[in-house]
Amino acid sequence: MEHYYSVILAGGVGKRFWPLSKKKHPKQLLDIIGKESMVNLTINRLKVLSDLDHIFIMTNKEQAEMIKAQNKDLTENNFIIEPSGKNTAPAIGLAAMHLLKKDPLAVMGLFPADHLITDLDNFSTTVKDAIKAASATKSLYTFGIKPTYPATGYGYIQVDKDVEYSGALGPGNTQIFNSKTFAEKPDTNTAKLFLKSGEFFWNSGMFIWQAQVIIDKINRFLPGTGAVLQEIAKSIGSPEYDKNISSKWKTIQPISIDYGVLEQSSRISVIKADFDWSDVGSWDTIYNIEDKDKNKNVIRSGGLMLRSSGNYVYSKNLKVFGLGIKNLVIVENEGALLILPRSESENIKEIVDALPVIGEEELL
Repeated sequence: MEHYYSVILAGGVGKRFWPLSKKKHPKQLLDIIGKESMVNLTINRLKVLSDLDHIFIMTNKEQAEMIKAQNKDLTENNFIIEPSGKNTAPAIGLAAMHLLKKDPLAVMGLFPADHLITDLDNFSTTVKDAIKAASATKSLYTFGIKPTYPATGYGYIQVDKDVEYSGALGPGNTQIFNSKTFAEKPDTNTAKLFLKSGEFFWNSGMFIWQAQVIIDKINRFLPGTGAVLQEIAKSIGSPEYDKNISSKWKTIQPISIDYGVLEQSSRISVIKADFDWSDVGSWDTIYNIEDKDKNKNVIRSGGLMLRSSGNYVYSKNLKVFGLGIKNLVIVENEGALLILPRSESENIKEIVDALPVIGEEELL
């Protein structure tokens, strides 16, 4: 474990949680679930695996300051700053370069800041097994979640049904499969077929691999990105670093690690994640997680709901009163009130993207 490092991916704003999530209050800094922010929940979870000096947060400069303000244990040494959002492949490549500068044998785990995992024992056991596997091989490892319903908001990974490894890697009985194909977010009928086949996992967006292996893959499948990262890496730790990354980073083309590397590679292993998991991706997800009253409402506001069911209501400033309403999301924050069916939660970006068009940029 001395060569293992956790990297938290904490960029982005989280448009699907507007109006609570804004540029100055991004999703990962909100206490959407419980009393802790999402990023602090993630940090606490990863401290089960290693000391804080082996935990790094990939984010931009502004959000780094906000995260440090929330967690006094963090220092500048816990952050890897990207000058602008370029999607996950460049961000992960930059993190790998920083880790290799510290430790040529670095194994890196990548975890989004906005996931909810409460089963820390099984999480720790599964990740430790994955670290042992990644340390011993040059495969890329992704965590797959066994589907519990035909979700249309997740990507899927098809695997060979035969288990590649089972137990014997570490303290647990973690199962690891060979991947066959990646599938984008399906429609409902396709998702039902995926579940019926028993060959598909949800793509969790969590990964484990050797830092040098992912750099080699980026150099192979994204040679332009790889070349820029190599130039940036030359100045890591030197006085020229800030100027160097500022000029070179802007030349990188945005692309996801899934599309740019994983879907192109032939050596992808899928670790069955035997722990509870939610990507906390929409207000409807929050509704499903939270405790409900006898009418299946989630109420985080003052007010009253009569003859109403299946609603999610959040407001710190207003008392909300409803009569005869069903399956709605109602969220109020700082002068903005959102009302939409829970079934439309995935499409909230349509509203957010329209705000500049109608002259309401101050609400972003």
